[in-house]
Amino acid sequence: MAKTNELSKYIVAISLFIIAGSCATRKSEPITGAVVDRSDTRVANGQEKYNRYCQKCHPAGEAGLGPAVNGKPNFLKKFQAKHGLGVMPAFKDIISKQDIKDIGLYLKKLDKLKKRKDI
Repeated sequence: MAKTNELSKYIVAISLFIIAGSCATRKSEPITGAVVDRSDTRVANGQEKYNRYCQKCHPAGEAGLGPAVNGKPNFLKKFQAKHGLGVMPAFKDIISKQDIKDIGLYLKKLDKLKKRKDI
C-alpha cells in the first residue's frame, strides 16, 4: 500500500512537471506602435471576437497557453476554431461562421502588421 501511494505521488509530480514544461513561449516581440486599422467593420468585429474568445490562450496570435496562430493557413485556423484540436475546445456552437471569418480577417491584418519593419 505504501509503495502505491509513493508511486502515485511520483506520477502526479511528473505529470505536473510535463504540463508546466509544455506551455509554449513567445516567439516574437509584442506589437507596439501601429495597430490594426479598425475602420473596416469586419476587422473591428474580428478583433473584438478574438479578444473575447482567443486572446487568453493565443495572445496577439502568439504562443501562450495554446500554440501560435500567426502564419498558419486560414482554413486550418477556421477548422480548429470550429472543431477544436487537442486541448483547444470547439467553438462552432459559440462563435458564428461570420464571426470566425471576421477573426480570420483580423488575424490576416495582424500578420501583415507584424511583418512590417517599423514595429
